[in-house]
Amino acid sequence: MATVAGNKSDLPGYEGLVDLSVQIMRGRNAKEQQEALATVLRSLIPSYVLLGIRTLFNPTQRILEWNAWFASRMFTWLVGACDLEEVEVVGENGQLRTQRSGIHIQKCRYLEESGCVGMCINMCKLPTQDFFAKEFGFPLTLTPNFEDMSCEMVFGHPAPPIEEEPIYNQPCLVGECTMAQPDAPVCPQVRNY
Repeated sequence: MATVAGNKSDLPGYEGLVDLSVQIMRGRNAKEQQEALATVLRSLIPSYVLLGIRTLFNPTQRILEWNAWFASRMFTWLVGACDLEEVEVVGENGQLRTQRSGIHIQKCRYLEESGCVGMCINMCKLPTQDFFAKEFGFPLTLTPNFEDMSCEMVFGHPAPPIEEEPIYNQPCLVGECTMAQPDAPVCPQVRNY
């Protein structure tokens, strides 16, 4: 993240991660923020591994459930405590099916630390959904709840366009976000393309 930000953070640990996220946001529009985080995500996994996963593993129920299980245990340091859940998704045959590929993030650590709607959407939700869809070939939807700071992740559910989601109209979290614009009807970081 420091490479993408073009600077280091003076803050240690998780605070430094959030500080680097703020640095990446400054001077970039929403699309540029998303592209910056996509660069970070792609740098974490070698391209040949991504190609192998995309080529060898179809997003079957078992693979999607395995991904949810893995994410619910390996990324608690990033997002906080998670619970694996049963969800309904549309299967290969077009029929609804129930599978354990949902993750309920009880209180998202990243959202709570940043307090920023734009950071949540541009530096987590959209690039993560896009990364899994394009790089792994696995549909994923993240649905943050800005009232209680929780989030729902569903492996196997394709993400709708952001303009069709209620969070597209989410105002800033005044009192939480250092970049909040209290008079703006919606978070300007979400729509500043």
